[in-house]
Amino acid sequence: MAEKLKLMIQAGNPLISIETSDEQRALELVQKVSELITRPVFHWSLTEGLTKRPQYENRSSHSQNPEIILRTSTAIDVLKLLLKEPEKGIFVFKDLAPHCKDAHVHRLIRDLLGICEQNKMTLILVDSTTLPDEISRFTVRYELGWPDVEELEQVVRETYQRIKQESYVEINANLKHKEMDQLVQSLRGLSCAEAARVVASAIYDDYNLSAADLPKIIEGKRQLLSNAGCLESIAADFSSEDIGGLTNLKSWLKQRRGGFTRKAREFGLEPPRGVLMLGVPGCGKSLCAKVVAADWGMPLLRLDPGVLYQKFIGESESQLRQALRQAESMAPVVLWIDEIEKAFASAGASSSDGGLSRRMFGTLLSWMQDHRHPIFIVATANDISALPPELMRKGRFDEVFFVDLPDEQAREQILSIHLSRRKQEPDQFDLPRLAKLSKDFSGSELEQAVISALFTAYQSETPLNSGHIEAEMKKSRPLAILSGEKVAQLRQWAEKRCVKAD
Repeated sequence: MAEKLKLMIQAGNPLISIETSDEQRALELVQKVSELITRPVFHWSLTEGLTKRPQYENRSSHSQNPEIILRTSTAIDVLKLLLKEPEKGIFVFKDLAPHCKDAHVHRLIRDLLGICEQNKMTLILVDSTTLPDEISRFTVRYELGWPDVEELEQVVRETYQRIKQESYVEINANLKHKEMDQLVQSLRGLSCAEAARVVASAIYDDYNLSAADLPKIIEGKRQLLSNAGCLESIAADFSSEDIGGLTNLKSWLKQRRGGFTRKAREFGLEPPRGVLMLGVPGCGKSLCAKVVAADWGMPLLRLDPGVLYQKFIGESESQLRQALRQAESMAPVVLWIDEIEKAFASAGASSSDGGLSRRMFGTLLSWMQDHRHPIFIVATANDISALPPELMRKGRFDEVFFVDLPDEQAREQILSIHLSRRKQEPDQFDLPRLAKLSKDFSGSELEQAVISALFTAYQSETPLNSGHIEAEMKKSRPLAILSGEKVAQLRQWAEKRCVKAD
């Protein structure tokens, strides 16, 4: 990473842009490169002015103070100074992007470009936002990226040692190599500072660092990233026991649970890419995404196709690319694309959107084929006939599962699950009879029958019994009856094209 920035500076690039929210890591990298090429480093910010930095320090050292060149200075003051008295060195400007919209600042930077090349002076712009087009076209962009596994492992060790030294309570660590690898993988997509805070929170919770802290790490990461970009971070608070039926799907997922580990890579396995799940609405397709994330110990990100489409030309494609980059930065993750046919249905036929759906679909397909990040995609669909056939071929998804209406045994299991979740004893109910009466009910319709029965029992101030649930079932008309033709057509289509989830 340092070698690439070193070559960019040595090649004489006068203006280098680093767009990142992890400012401290960028500054440490610049300082390290300055040591390699023996050039002084100067920092400017609106609050500190212009300072000359001491030799390279690590994160824990604060023994040296920077030399103040201009105590309080605007961007214009510093640029004028460099224009008047150019000096060999690396000049780091923090958050210059907002100032670049000023015509005076813009002109001064343009005037400095030729002088920088003559005097071996490099300007590095470290910003958390995108530079204006007027300046970005003159910059060479350096991609800092996110901390790799080695950096994050070092952060975990340093955080543990720091807390152990500072705390008056005994701190213990009990992590095997495999568990440390899983913990570090869960921190990917966070800056070093963010990772340190998440790990510290898990340690202070019980003054211990062990495999039991992994769910806390994942939840801490989810909270940090909950409002970032186009993806919604979802709490994965389910387990495979919370879904009735789907035996084949559960077995398939269990077999691939360790596919993202270092041991699997050393064995020669490629990480699993994902599944496309289609079937009757209300049968648990969306719930499976939460189960995968919880069972595999990975954060869950939901991509809502509705937020991708924007009114201005080019914005929709940009939203999709941003969402995919965000997923890559947070990997390993489970990426849940709910009702994928609503976003890309018109890509398979003539449409009136000027080819937007086709372009969006092409971007998604290329990314699904080429990306090498530990991202497991769970895409759900209710109407598979609306999707282009190239989405379903092997290589894009590992398997295409069809989730049908639950059979009698699965219905009995689903009723037991929903009763248990609502503080009822399943043994007190005639579940075999209720399962027979609820033919053609989906999982969500069974849940609603239990909820409606609970309201009836609550209103009559009597304990819930099988009679309440049976009465609600007789009142309901399941979707399989209301839209029987569509459900039959869907089942017929999937008969020889998909793997049955149950």
